[in-house]
Amino acid sequence: MSLTATLRQPAEAFVREEAAPPAPAVAVPATKAGTVFRFHWFGLAAVAAWALLGAIALLLPDKPAGFVEEWPYTREFGLGALAVAALWLLATVAASFRGLSGKVEFVADVFRYSVPWLVVLGLGLALWEALTAKTGVLEPPFFAPPSSIFDAYAQHYALLADSAFNSLKLLAKGVFWGATVGFVVGVSIGWSRRANYWIHPILRLLGPLPPTALLPIAFFFFPTSHAASVFLIALATGFPVAILTWSGVAGVNKAYYDVARTLGASDWFLVFRVAVPAALPQVFVGLFMGLGSSFVVLIVAEMMGVKSGLGWYLEWAKGYADYVNMYGALIVMTIIFSSLISLLFAVRDRVLVWQKGIVKW
Repeated sequence: MSLTATLRQPAEAFVREEAAPPAPAVAVPATKAGTVFRFHWFGLAAVAAWALLGAIALLLPDKPAGFVEEWPYTREFGLGALAVAALWLLATVAASFRGLSGKVEFVADVFRYSVPWLVVLGLGLALWEALTAKTGVLEPPFFAPPSSIFDAYAQHYALLADSAFNSLKLLAKGVFWGATVGFVVGVSIGWSRRANYWIHPILRLLGPLPPTALLPIAFFFFPTSHAASVFLIALATGFPVAILTWSGVAGVNKAYYDVARTLGASDWFLVFRVAVPAALPQVFVGLFMGLGSSFVVLIVAEMMGVKSGLGWYLEWAKGYADYVNMYGALIVMTIIFSSLISLLFAVRDRVLVWQKGIVKW
């Protein structure tokens, strides 16, 4: 055999080996990961904070302050804190298991994420209880322990619920009309030069004016204080919605319009199927700003002339120097207003679901 044939033989064998079809892959069955127990030690901090709150409420005596010999619902408050501590203990044990089923693992993740805030909340309530009911450092009637707020709810729950319901009705009317008119105005001045010429100067002059400054004029021109309050809330909501909707429509990429016109789109199609969807992120920013402004106007308007509402309830409680009821109303307002903001966030996430891969929420 020649030298050339000898050198060619391994090369040909290598080529045949490379050209040979690969052996079929052996399917390896997927193994299901089991649960792993790793104790969530930081969860015990939440347990300790709420147990400390219960111990302060139950074991330390109340200090008499003025006309108050013993604060109401102290025992129930302490037992409730201990019950919450026991709940956090169970949640800590459950959060120590990794790899649980979907919903259980989701709840465990929520608890792990919320533990720092649970610790801060428990320690804050314990400090509040100690400085008011137990030591008297913060004296009544301006300060009251957290346990006394339950007494305010027990005595005035019907009046407080009616006030909250009337506030929500008034807020819904004002926000609806303000958002609707503001959206129409924003689209108009963003799309039409003629509308921009006539409406934009009015917005520049009246928009920055605080709606609460128009309270006397509104109560004079409108037949009822309810109608005046709706107008002021609508004004507070409509201005940011109009400005940001206008900004969103005016900032749409011109190439979108050119492509749509090439495909035969009409002006109405360009407005409602191109301009408005592209401006929706800005519209929601305006809604958030308008909703926040409407909360302020709502409370101020109810303090001035409305016969029922959370603002009226605050003014009524202040007139009797009943600061405990004021604190109770403030907590209700916080829950309601934060829930409305969360609801608007949920609506935005649902409407702008196409942004999930673009914008990091």
